[in-house]
Amino acid sequence: MQAKMEQRSFVVALLLVSVAFALLLKPFFTPIFWACAITVIFFPVYRLLMERFPKWPNLMALLTLVLCVVLVVIPVLAVASSFVNEAVSLFQKAQTGQIDLSKQLEQVRSAFPGISAFFERFGMDFDQFKERILNWLMNAGSFIAKNAIALGQNTMNFFLMLGLMLYLTFFLIRDGEWLVDLLIRALPLGDERERLLLDKFAEVTRATIKGNLVVAITQGTLGGLIFWALGLPAPLLWGVAMTLLSLLPAVGAAIIWFPAAIFLYATGEVVKASVLMAFGVGVISLVDNLLRPILVGRDTKLPDYLVLFSTVGGLMMFGISGFAIGPLLAALFMAFWQIFMREFMGSHAPDEEIVNPGPG
Repeated sequence: MQAKMEQRSFVVALLLVSVAFALLLKPFFTPIFWACAITVIFFPVYRLLMERFPKWPNLMALLTLVLCVVLVVIPVLAVASSFVNEAVSLFQKAQTGQIDLSKQLEQVRSAFPGISAFFERFGMDFDQFKERILNWLMNAGSFIAKNAIALGQNTMNFFLMLGLMLYLTFFLIRDGEWLVDLLIRALPLGDERERLLLDKFAEVTRATIKGNLVVAITQGTLGGLIFWALGLPAPLLWGVAMTLLSLLPAVGAAIIWFPAAIFLYATGEVVKASVLMAFGVGVISLVDNLLRPILVGRDTKLPDYLVLFSTVGGLMMFGISGFAIGPLLAALFMAFWQIFMREFMGSHAPDEEIVNPGPG
């Protein structure tokens, strides 16, 4: 009786300490998650290096991390910097009148008379909408000036989190196999189940990050190139915007190129508008429809609709990291139910049929 009470007390204390430790790490959730994700993606490189140089694990882990920085971190920072510069330039042109947004919005209304009725359906007036846009542009400059210190602090915070992520990534790459074995020994779910869940984590992380990023970068690059070819302003800005929006399945880059085509029609640029519309429908959207199910849905064994809902839900809940976290949670959810059906309900259906059934 005494032994059972001591055991239960220890388990309660263990849970309390674990919860407290999780709360302690909560502010660092994003860098920890991305350190794990990058480790999963680049670990095969480390393993290949270790096969050739098995006596130097620290150096091989460092080389793998440097490769990650060169291939991922530096390009992302360079594009982000160019994106900010181009966004500031576009904003300044709008403020100084080089880009007359009021005139352009009036051109849209003249070309599409029904747009006023469209706004009225939602209880809005087009003139009020135009006024809000112009006021926002006028106030944005003073807002940025007033919050310059906060923006600087956010930049410092970003680089702090980036440094923590890279620091943790080094140790996860070097000690990853040992940590996985330790986790399997510690968790009370059964070794087979734990390995299945960890394999699912690695599989879905690779598929969603590599797959979604390939689709997003491809669509954003194509979108930026067509904007540049048509002589539209700030092609890099809109290309990056399309890359980010392409993380949303189904709609994605169309949120940018479709209104741009409508605007070109409204301003009399019929040829450019037709080219952009044809390229958007025939090339940019085709990339999403062809590549995303192949790169994401197939490797995760998740239906397309579940990939869509989990991605959108992840973005709403976790921000930009949600494009990977959402499908990961969906895949783990399906994996847990797969284990439950197989072990507790006597289901003998193949794993693929449980996770991603085909048409009946």
